[in-house]
Amino acid sequence: MTIYNFAAGPAVLPKEVLEKAQEELLDYAGSGMSVMELTHRGKEFSAIIEHAEQTLRELMSIPEHYKVLFLQGGASTQFSMVPLNLALGKKAYYVESGSFGKKAFDEAVKLSKSLELEPISLGSTEEQQFDELVKFDSSAIDRDAAYVHVTLNNTIEGTTIYELPDTNDVPLVGDMSSDILAVGYDVSRFGLIYAGAQKNIGPSGLTVVIVREDLLPQKPVLSSMMDYRILANNDSLYNTPPTFAIYMAGLVFDWVKAQGGVQAMEQRNREKAALLYDLLDQSDFYRSPVKFKSERSICNVTFTTPSKELDTEFIKQAEAAGFKNIKGHRSVGGMRASLYNAFPREGVVELVEFMKGFEKRYGI
Repeated sequence: MTIYNFAAGPAVLPKEVLEKAQEELLDYAGSGMSVMELTHRGKEFSAIIEHAEQTLRELMSIPEHYKVLFLQGGASTQFSMVPLNLALGKKAYYVESGSFGKKAFDEAVKLSKSLELEPISLGSTEEQQFDELVKFDSSAIDRDAAYVHVTLNNTIEGTTIYELPDTNDVPLVGDMSSDILAVGYDVSRFGLIYAGAQKNIGPSGLTVVIVREDLLPQKPVLSSMMDYRILANNDSLYNTPPTFAIYMAGLVFDWVKAQGGVQAMEQRNREKAALLYDLLDQSDFYRSPVKFKSERSICNVTFTTPSKELDTEFIKQAEAAGFKNIKGHRSVGGMRASLYNAFPREGVVELVEFMKGFEKRYGI
């Protein structure tokens, strides 16, 4: 039985990448050492991290005046690092279109209790279970504000921002954890981008930050480990970085490049997601909780059956059939099929056939 991993993260990795890592696991590039044993100060790892950065710059067309950082702590650590580095003494705006956008705002509010910064929400769709994106008037944004924070893809709820918002010339900060390298965005439209690796980049434990140089803090931040300028000045080597995760990320970047780059990946992802959305649209049995089709995520497709009991039965039978980790997030229930770059098209085709059979057995 073929296993298809629909997990939202840590998620499926390209088979070719895993095989390459397996091949080099005991002896990296003739060094006689595993890549996990390489010192981060040595020439072998220096070549690894430099290649990873240059390939990512090429894939995303990252301008030269942006720094690329390979950090620890997960994307959630950036909920604190972003305001600490960019917003002290200023206003910072947040768009709450999903659970992680709300968490980012809540963390900024927590910091504001003891530090001088003013987090402001531009709106929330929480009352309607985040079934749509927040719409806001850019004229309400103070031009002297530090940034406007958005979550590009809402992993839990299954919505995505495809058209970047007008921010009244205030720097845009984007949490791109779920759709980095899966949807093409113009990096120059952002002041800062951050993304946890465990969805489209590699194994968990690594966070990528892309920050415009003029936004690096001019004064020391509360902690050196959370200071973008210190981390940038040390080329992500201020302390021991997640070396194996960076190595794996580099292999994934090479794989994406070999597949034709980000635009090619987005086209394939749209085609994969369309197979599933077409079924949802044609069915009276399944339902997409996302209000507007234009806001549907191509990375995380959420859906439900007519009842929670049938949802439970669907998940049980799907798991037995080899469709793993398709259960929706505990906060929303239902099902979620995460179709990241490495997820194969044939897995979506087989899921659609399974769903048709399930509907035939349990539909009215």
